[in-house]
Amino acid sequence: QLVESGGRLVQAGDSLRLSCAASGRTFSTRAMAWYRQVPGREREFVALISSTGGGSDTAESVQGRFSISRDNVKSTAYLEMNSLKPEDTAVYYCASSRYYSTPFNPDSWGQGTQVTVSS
Repeated sequence: QLVESGGRLVQAGDSLRLSCAASGRTFSTRAMAWYRQVPGREREFVALISSTGGGSDTAESVQGRFSISRDNVKSTAYLEMNSLKPEDTAVYYCASSRYYSTPFNPDSWGQGTQVTVSS
């Protein structure tokens, strides 16, 4: 089970860190990713990290502003978001898979956390 937290209303230019807590004993063997979705639009890939944290990838739209990390002791993945823009407003989901690949094909999803960026 994946549970996201940390989403809230912020102003443009602010920073925010989202967390994704995983239950179970397989977290350290699974790649983790963040996606986001705006109502009426397809879910968009944001960032991906390998099971060990040695590899990662971010979408062009957020490169230089967002970064993904993980703590395998805490079974938690993070999305650090800086210089937030109104167009970053979305529901953010974390997802996981046994395989670190691009495109990523997750088999587990969280419920999402709302991030709203006001101008």
